[in-house]
Amino acid sequence: SARDFERELYRLQKVTTSEALADDALRDSFYICSMSTQTVTYKGQLTPAQVFPYFKDLLDNDFVSHMALVHSRFSTNTFPSWDRAQPIRMMCHNGEINTLRGNKNWMQSRGGLIDSPYFKDDTASLLPATSDNMSDSGNFDSTLEMMVKAGDRPIPEAVMMMIPEAWQDNDSLSESKKAFYKYNSCIMEPWDGPAMVAFTDGRYIGATLDRNGLRPSRYYVTYDDRVLLSSEIGVLPDLNDNEVKIKARLEPGKMFLVDFNTAEVVDDEAIKEQMAANAPYGEWIEDNLVDLESWVADAKPAVDNFNFDESNRRFNMFGYTTETMDMLLYPMAVGGKEALGSMGNDAALAVLSTQPRNVFDYFKQLFAQVTNPPIDPIREEMVMSLVCPVGPEANLLVAGPEHCARLMVNHPILTLEEMEAIKTTEFNGWSGTVIDATFPVGSGPEGLDNALATICAQVSEAIQGDYGSNGTKTIVLSDKLAGPDRLPIPSLLAVGAVHQHLLRTQQRPKAALFSECGDAREVHDFATMLGFGSDGVCPYMAYEALAKMSADGQVLARAKEEFSDEELFYNYRKSAAKGILKVMSKMGISTLQSYKGAQVFEAIGLADEVVDRCFTGTTSRIQGCDFEGLYTDISRFHDAAYPYTTTEIPLLPNPGHFNYRDSGEAHLNTPATMVLLQQAAKTNSREAYKMYSKYIDEANAKVTLRGVMALDINPETSIPIDEVEPVTEIVKRFATGAMSLGSISQETHETLAVAMNSIGARSNTGEGGEDPVRFTDNRRSAIKQVASGRFGVTSHYLANSDQIQIKMAQGAKPGEGGELPGFKVTPYIGECRGTTPGVGLISPPPHHDIYSIEDLAQLIHDLKCAQPTGEVSVKLVSEVGVGVIAAGAVKAKADHVVVSGHDGGTGAAAWTGLKGCGLPWELGVAETQQTLVLNDLRSRVRLQTDGQIKNGRDVVIAALLGAEEMAFSTAPLIALGCIMMRKCHLNTCPVGVATQDPLLRAKFTGQPEHVVNFFWLLAEEVREYMAKLGYRTFEEMVGQTHRLEVDESLFHYKSMGLDLSPLLTPAASLNPDAGIVHTEVQDHELDIKIDNQILADAMPALETGTPVQIGYTADNLSRTLGTMLSYEVSKRYGKEGLPDGTIHIKLDGHGGQSLGFALAKGVFLDVAGDSNDGVGKCLSGGKIAVYPNDEVLAQGFVPEDNVVVGNVCLYGATRGEAYFRGIAGERFAVRNSGAVTVVEGVGDHGCEYMTGGRVVCLGETGRNFAAGMSGGIAYVIDPEGKFPDRCNMGMVALEKIETEKEEEEVRSYLQAHVDHTGSSVAQDVLDNWSTSCSQFVKVMPVDYKKVLEQQEAEAAQVA
Repeated sequence: SARDFERELYRLQKVTTSEALADDALRDSFYICSMSTQTVTYKGQLTPAQVFPYFKDLLDNDFVSHMALVHSRFSTNTFPSWDRAQPIRMMCHNGEINTLRGNKNWMQSRGGLIDSPYFKDDTASLLPATSDNMSDSGNFDSTLEMMVKAGDRPIPEAVMMMIPEAWQDNDSLSESKKAFYKYNSCIMEPWDGPAMVAFTDGRYIGATLDRNGLRPSRYYVTYDDRVLLSSEIGVLPDLNDNEVKIKARLEPGKMFLVDFNTAEVVDDEAIKEQMAANAPYGEWIEDNLVDLESWVADAKPAVDNFNFDESNRRFNMFGYTTETMDMLLYPMAVGGKEALGSMGNDAALAVLSTQPRNVFDYFKQLFAQVTNPPIDPIREEMVMSLVCPVGPEANLLVAGPEHCARLMVNHPILTLEEMEAIKTTEFNGWSGTVIDATFPVGSGPEGLDNALATICAQVSEAIQGDYGSNGTKTIVLSDKLAGPDRLPIPSLLAVGAVHQHLLRTQQRPKAALFSECGDAREVHDFATMLGFGSDGVCPYMAYEALAKMSADGQVLARAKEEFSDEELFYNYRKSAAKGILKVMSKMGISTLQSYKGAQVFEAIGLADEVVDRCFTGTTSRIQGCDFEGLYTDISRFHDAAYPYTTTEIPLLPNPGHFNYRDSGEAHLNTPATMVLLQQAAKTNSREAYKMYSKYIDEANAKVTLRGVMALDINPETSIPIDEVEPVTEIVKRFATGAMSLGSISQETHETLAVAMNSIGARSNTGEGGEDPVRFTDNRRSAIKQVASGRFGVTSHYLANSDQIQIKMAQGAKPGEGGELPGFKVTPYIGECRGTTPGVGLISPPPHHDIYSIEDLAQLIHDLKCAQPTGEVSVKLVSEVGVGVIAAGAVKAKADHVVVSGHDGGTGAAAWTGLKGCGLPWELGVAETQQTLVLNDLRSRVRLQTDGQIKNGRDVVIAALLGAEEMAFSTAPLIALGCIMMRKCHLNTCPVGVATQDPLLRAKFTGQPEHVVNFFWLLAEEVREYMAKLGYRTFEEMVGQTHRLEVDESLFHYKSMGLDLSPLLTPAASLNPDAGIVHTEVQDHELDIKIDNQILADAMPALETGTPVQIGYTADNLSRTLGTMLSYEVSKRYGKEGLPDGTIHIKLDGHGGQSLGFALAKGVFLDVAGDSNDGVGKCLSGGKIAVYPNDEVLAQGFVPEDNVVVGNVCLYGATRGEAYFRGIAGERFAVRNSGAVTVVEGVGDHGCEYMTGGRVVCLGETGRNFAAGMSGGIAYVIDPEGKFPDRCNMGMVALEKIETEKEEEEVRSYLQAHVDHTGSSVAQDVLDNWSTSCSQFVKVMPVDYKKVLEQQEAEAAQVA
C-alpha cells in the first residue's frame, strides 16, 4: 500500500543515516532532507529571497503544489548549519524546547520498550529517535516521524501528545478531551516550551501553539478557500483585504488543521473530540490508574514518632544549621511561603568554601532569557502542573489500557505517610523496594564510589526481578540507616547515579524512583532532585526539624499562635510546591512531568568524574571538587554529629551561609570592609581605601573565581603612572546599577544620579521610572531602564535618556520579576510608576513582548525609534549559553550588552533565587567575549558587567576578560551609609537608604561627594594597576586575557581540581582577524523608514502646532510607525505633548509590529485595515483606531467575529485612547496604567497586571482575565454569563454599573468607539442601553476601590 511504501522509505532513511553517522567521512556532511512520496523539503542557509533562485525547480511553471510550509528564522545558534535549517521532514518550529535534555533521555531509555507493529523485530534499526547531533526542533521532528510512521497515530494526534494544551485545571474542556490528555500523559511527558509548530504529512497540514500562547500565529481564509497561516499578517502583499473571509488567530494550546482528503479546515474542537473518541480513554484510566492518595487512604500506615533526643546529631549529619531552621524551614511552615532576602549573595561558592557544603550547592538553576521567556507562576499558574504519573511505561507506538497502569503522584514532596505506605504496604499490585543509600564510616572516597556502584546494581536487579517473577515497580533510595557507623550518600548523588544508570540500561521507564532523604529540605534541593530524575522526595529530617521546633516552643514563641505538626507539614509542602513551580517557570517549563530529568542546571565546581557518573550531560566548565572532596565534606558533617572528643549531643552550628558571622562562611561584605569603605568615601582617605581594598582582595580569594586569579605583572613592561590616562577618563566607564526608585529611597536615588552626572559617568533609573522634574537638572539618570513591568515608561521618559536598557534578567534573581511590597508604594512612588499607592507590585517574569530573539530585535527597534540619538542596551545574566544570547542581541542591533553576575542586587527575592540561580560574572563575561569575537560581532557592541565589583583589581580583571564598562550597586550604597542589614524588602532600613518610611528616610546622611570620592579612589587604583601592567589607556587593557593566570596557592581540598582555562582562553586566538573591543556603530536603518516622510509632512504641526492630516499605505515592513514622530513631540513639547488630533495620520493596509509604540499626545493613528502584535505598547497620550475598511465591510465581513489586532496590544500603556473594531489577541492591556480602550473581544490573560485606565470589552474574553489587576476598571459585556468563569478573582471583584455618572462614562467610551471605527456592535449597545447596561460586568480591583473611596471621602471633607 501507499502507507507501507512510505514506511519503507522511512526505514531506508533511518538505516542509511545510521550507517552514515558511523562513517567518519560522512558523519558531518550527510543528511537526508526528505524521503517521502508526500512531501519534498527544500532547505539551506539561505535568506527567503535566495531560496527560489537557488532551487531552480521552484521557478518552473510546471512545478505546482497545493500546499507550502515555509520557515525563515533568526539564527540564534552561534554557527547555524545547513542540516538544521527548517522545515525539517514533517514540521517546522518557531520556539524552544526547554525540556530537551529530559525528553531525549526519556526517549533513549524507552528504546527497550518501543516495538513497531509494522517493523516488528526491525524496530531497533529505527532507533535512537533522538540524538545530541540534532537541534531541539530536529529531535522533536524525529520523534514525531517515528510515532507517525512506525506507529498508527495520525499526525494531529501525535502532535497533541507532544504539545498538549493545559488540561489539568481547565474546566472548559470536555471530559472526553481531559481523559485523552490524561491518558497520553501516562505515555509521554510534554515537549515543553514556547512553540508554534507547523506540521504536515501530505494529507494534513496544520499548526499548534504551546499551552501558554507564547508565539504569534494569525491566519486568513479567503472567499476562494485559500488558507494562509503565518506569524504575521501582511506577508503576501498582493492579497487584497476584500478577498479575505476570515481573519483569526491560533489560540494557546489550540490546533489549526487542514485535511486535504476532505478538503476542509477542521475546527480545533472537532479534531480533538475526534481523537478523544478513538478509544475508551476514560475507562482505561478508571480501571488501571492508581492514585498515591488512594493508596495511603487504603493502607493507613503507622508513622513512627520522632525521637528528639538524637535529633541534633542527625541535623548535624545532614548539614542543618540554625539558619536552616530560622530562615528557611520556619517561614515555609508558618507562613506557607519561602522567606525573602535582599542585597544579593556575597557568600563563597561551594567549591571555594572551606566549610562543608551539601552537593545541592554546586548546582545553579538555568533560566530563560531572550530566546524563550520564563512563565509567570503566580498570575499564569493555570498552565502549570505538578501532577505526574510514575512507574512502568508501555510501548509508545501502540495505544492500549496498559499505558494507564501507572501511579499518579499529585505532589512531588511526599508526606511521611505516603513514604511509609510505599515502603511497607501493597496496593493494587504496587509495593516498594527500599535500597539502602548509606555506606561505612571511614571507608574513604572508594567507599562512596563502591556504594554508588552497589545501589545502581541493586536497583537494576530489583527492577529486573528474579527468574519467573516480575520486578519491582517502585524504588525507594533511603538514607535512614545513616548513624554512628554509617554515612549517608548525598541524596542528589544517589538519585543522579541511579537515574543515569537506568537510562543507560533502558530500565528507567520500568519503575518509579523515590528518595527518602535527610539532606534535602529547601526548594533548590528539591528542584535538583527532581531535575536529575527523582519521581518524589520525602524530606523526613525537615519534618522532624519542624516538629522539634514546635515541641520546643519555638513556633509558638515566634508566631504567637499554635500550629499542629500536620499544619506545619501542610504549609511546608505548600510552600515547597510554590517554590518548585517558580523554579520550573524560570526556565519556561510548565509541567513537572517535563521538568523531571531535564537537567536544567549547570554544575559550578564539580569534577568530571562526578558529573559523568551522576549527572551525565550536565554542563560543568571549570571542573573542581571530586569524589574525594565530597567524601571529606560528608565526613566533616558526620564528625560534627558524632564527635570523637565527647558523647554530648552537639548544638546546631551557625556558619553564616546567609548572614556574615565571625569565623564562619567567607563573605565579600564584612563589617570591617564596610567601615573602611565609608571612612574612605566620607573623608577621601587613600589610606582607608587601600586597607579596604586589601581586605576585599583577601575576601575575594575565599569567595569568587576572580579571587583565585593573579595578574601577570612584568616590571620590565610597566610604565610610569603619569603616562596612564587620567581618572577623569576612567570614571566615564562606570555606572551605578539598576536600583529602582521604590526599592531605594528618593534621596538615595537622586544622590546617586547627582554624583554620577558630576563625574561624567552614568546612573541608572532601575525599573521604577523617574520623576519627570528631574529630566532637566543634575538629578537626571542617563540610563533609563525598561523592564517587564514597564513602570513609568513613556515617550517623554525614553526621549530624555542617553541609553535605554532592556532588563531581560536581574543578577540577584534571574528568571523572576521585580517585587515591591505595598508599604513601599507611597503616593509619590505610585505616581512615578503609574500604580495604586499601598498596593504591592510584582513585575511579570517575562517581558510580554519578548518571547524570542526576534521579539528582542523588535523592542530594540522600538526603543531606538523612541530615542534615535541614544543607545539601546540589553541586560543579561551570566549562565551557560549567555554568549550565544549576547550574539543574538548584537545581531538584533543592540548597541550595548550587560552581563550581570549572580551575586549582586538590591532586589528582594526568595533565598532559592538568590542562592540557587545565576552564575559568576567572570564566566559570563569570558564566554560573551569569546563568542562575540568568534563570530566577529564584538566590534559592534560595548560590553559591561556588574555584580559585587568592589575595587580596582575587580575592575581590571573584568576588563582583561573583555568588559569595557562596569556597573556598581552595593559599594556606592555602602558609601552612602548602607550597613547591609538586608532589610530592604521590609522597609526598615535604619539608615534611610532602602526605605520609603519618612522617619527613616530622614536618617539618610549620604552625600554625592561620598560616591564621587569612592569612584575617584577606585579609578586611581585602576590607574596603578594599568601602570604595572603597562597599559596607557583602559581600552588597551580590554580583552587581554593572557595577562591573567591562576594562583594555585589559594586552592584547598575542594578547589584544587579547578580548571579556569575556559575563562582564560584569549578571545583573539579564536578569530585573530576580528576586533576585540567596540569600534563600529550599529546601523539601525532608521534612515529608510517611512517615519522620515511622516516627520517631514508633519513639520508644520511640530514647529507651529498647526493641525495636519496626512495619509499613507501601511504594510508589515513599517514597524514601530509613529514612534520617531512621538520622540520629536516629546523633545519639543514635553510630557503634555500637543493638543489631541493635531497630527492625524490615516493608514490603509496592515500595520506592522509595534504600531504606535509610545505614541505621544497629539498624534492620531487612524488605520483602515488590521495590524500585527504590539499595537499601542507604552501608549503615551496618543490615539489609535483600527477597523476594517468600507470595501471589506461591503463583502459581508463581520468585524466582531474576526481578529483585527494581535497580541500584547497596549502593553504598558500610560495614557491615551485606543479603539479596535474587532477582536484582539492574547495579553491585551497588560500593565495598562492609564489608557482608555474599547475592543470587541480579547484572548487569554486580558488586563493582566493592569494598574490604571479603563477597558471596555464588547465581546468574549479568554481565560485568566484580570490576573494581578490592581488598578483601573474593566467593563465586559456578558449576556450569556460566561465571563465569571474566565476571570481571575485573586485581586478583583465583579460588580454592576451602579451610578448614572458611571453609565455616562461608559456610554461616552462607546460613542467614541462608534465615532472612530463605525462599530455596529457599540451602536447596538447604545441603541439598547436599558438592556445592555445590565449585561456589563464591572471588574473592580478590591484595593483600588478602597483607594477611590478614600479619595472621595477626603474630597468630601475638603468640600
